[in-house]
Parts: sequence; C-alpha cells; structure tokens
Amino acid sequence: MKKFLLKGILKDRGRSLLPIIVVATGSLLTVFLYSWLTGVMGESIEMNANFNTGEVKVMTKAYAKEAEQFPNDLAILDAESLITQLREFEPTVDWVKRIRFGALADFPDSLGETRGQGPVIGWGIDLLGSNSKEPQRFNLQSSLVRGVMPSKEGEVLITEELAKKFSINPGESFTLFGSTMEGGFAFYNLTISGTIIFGATGIDRGAVIMDINDAQRAFGMEGATGEILGFLPDRYFNIEGAEEIKTRFNALNLEASNGESDEFAPVMITLRDQSGMAEMLDYTGAVSGLMIFIFVSAMAIVLWNGGLLGGLRRYTEFGVRLAMGEDKGHIYRSLLYEALMIGTIGSVIGVAIALPVVFYINVHGIDLGGMMQNATMMMPTVVRTHITPTTYYIGFIPGIFSMVLGNALAGIGIYKRQTSKLFNELEV
Repeated sequence: MKKFLLKGILKDRGRSLLPIIVVATGSLLTVFLYSWLTGVMGESIEMNANFNTGEVKVMTKAYAKEAEQFPNDLAILDAESLITQLREFEPTVDWVKRIRFGALADFPDSLGETRGQGPVIGWGIDLLGSNSKEPQRFNLQSSLVRGVMPSKEGEVLITEELAKKFSINPGESFTLFGSTMEGGFAFYNLTISGTIIFGATGIDRGAVIMDINDAQRAFGMEGATGEILGFLPDRYFNIEGAEEIKTRFNALNLEASNGESDEFAPVMITLRDQSGMAEMLDYTGAVSGLMIFIFVSAMAIVLWNGGLLGGLRRYTEFGVRLAMGEDKGHIYRSLLYEALMIGTIGSVIGVAIALPVVFYINVHGIDLGGMMQNATMMMPTVVRTHITPTTYYIGFIPGIFSMVLGNALAGIGIYKRQTSKLFNELEV
C-alpha cells in the first residue's frame, strides 16, 4: 500500500504538488529563522566576550575580587610565563593579555598648553602583533571613522565623540595621566592614528584603544598584565567546554599550592561567572527559545490548516471509495500514510534548500553596519546564523507533525459518512 501511495503522490501532481510546496516553504523558513535568531543572540554574547569577559579569564585572586575597578596593582606579574603555561595546558584556546584602565586624557593646543582634559577608559590589547586576532574581536577596522589603524608603538585609537569634544584630529598628540602598578603617578604621550565609533554611548563618550606594550610602559607594568583572556575555537560560547577548562585549571593550581591561600595566585573564571553574565545568558536563552517556539507554533498552525483543508476537499473521493466497499479504517490509515509521505518529502526539500543558505550566511555573514550608524546599543554589525544539531531537524517538526495532525483531524469525518447517503451525494 505504501508503494502505491508513493506512486500516487509522485504522479498525481495536481493533488500533491501544492501541499509539498507549502510544507517545503514552512520547513525552509523554520530552519532559517531558527538559525538567524540563535545567531543574533550568540553574536551579542560573543561581542561581550570579545570586549570584556573572554570565554574564560585568568586573574590573580585579589584582582578577581575587585575586577570591576581594574585594580592593576593586583595584576599578574610574570604574564609571559603564565601565557606559555596556559598554551601548553590548553593549546586549542587563544590566550591573550589585556590591560583595562581608567585615566585622564590631556589634550594640548598649538602652543602645547592644555586645551582640555577628560576622563577615559581604555584597553591595552595586542594591536600590532602579526597574528593577533584582537583588532578583529574589537571590530576596529569597520568601526574606523577617520585616520588609519595604528602601525607602530605610541599610536592609539580614540572614540570620535571624544575627538570632537576636544577638537582633536588624527595625527595630533595627547598625554595620558594615570597611576602605575606601584601606586605612583604616570603620564605617557601618545599619537592619535584614527577615531572610531563602537555604537555604545557609554564607551563612545571617551575610550582609548592602545597596544599592550604601550599600556605596560604607560602604567609601569612591564612584564605584567591585568587579565589573560581565553577564547575557545567554537564560534559561540561553549558553556560546557569553558567550565571543564576552568575546573581543570583551578584544580591544578590548588594542588600546586597545597591548598594554601595566595592572593596573587592565578584563578580562572568563565564568562558565566562574571558580573551579570549568568542572568544575561539565561535571559538570552529564554527569549530565543520563546521566539523560536512562537514561530514554530505559527508555522505548525499554517501547515495544520493546509492538511485539514486538503483532507476536507477529498470527501467526495472518500465517499466513492466507501461506496466501492473499501473499509473506513483502511481509508483513514491511507490518508495518514499519505500525509506522512507528503510531510517528509516537503520537509526534506525545505531543509535541503535552507541548509546551504544557512551555511553561507554562517561563513560570510550579513553586514548591517549601515543600519546601525546611529545605534545607542553595542551590537555586532555583521550578523551570522548559528548552526547547531537542532538546525538539521527543526524543520521536520512543523513539516511532518502538523501535516499528519491536520489530515488526522480531517479524516475523522470518514467515520461519520453514512453509506446509505453516499449515492444521493454522488448524484448531486
């Protein structure tokens, strides 16, 4: 019977083509929008990791307690040695040094006198390294408004709003005042190579991006770093992988110290352990799940209606088959088998079309930078789809389940047909 039904579906295109197209379209949209929504949510988390938290972060225990204040006097002293150990410990992770700081920027006039001063926050990152991924993580090239990227030590990027506030242009110099790691007074002359806009009001008011070597010299931190961030090879935050690395690292350090408390001993935390990130991850997951549920439910209702209407249109056919002596149960089962086949064929076609599109956008992304020029919230300018195991089967949920359910409900009418009235119906 199944082979007979399959032949009927393939040959009678007038009856099966439209349902297959509807199911394929629904499955395609389901796969694409699921991947898009999870991608947008994942990109937002990834941006926060790129700027502040990393996926895992290593600090001294004392620094970790006051991390929101950037206490560089509690920094990691022998940073290169620890970086080497971390690369041997987990070579798949990209380990990078970072120095976060708050300082005062002094902008001179043409005579060298102070034109104006303002507080700034800043990052010391590996800007000039040949294999560094830090400029990409901060999306600096796309955020550049005027000037060029730093090409040598002593050159920095500042935000466009800060440059306009003090009427300073690329190529001009300013002095950064702060405190050294030892608590002394620090000042350091820097040249502005370009200006940037991140799209976040709080940061765009006054931020400085400088090379890690300049930051070490400026704040008397030669050989030291405030934080070491680790980025896993996965495109999006891998909670299980990060937790496993953290657990192993902290266990090894606890064993090495024989359980003794040392406030300058390194400790590792994950993105989720940092201020507000657990709530953000939970909220993002809940919102993403709710939106996906609503969309899949909507598509299921559409396809359910399609199956229901398709079954209702065939009441005359069912009447003829009953008049010829076919059993009601057999007709009902054949209707469900046919719906299952149409749902499967349509879902396979829809998923097969959707996956190449999803993979392409995952690799190349869609640049929405032109739509975010006046944005007041830090969001990724290039959005990509996110491919998970669910991507491969989520299109089958509305495609098969809804089609079968719709036909199952429509087919209940088969059992309500009375054979005595069939010939009157057929004559009409």
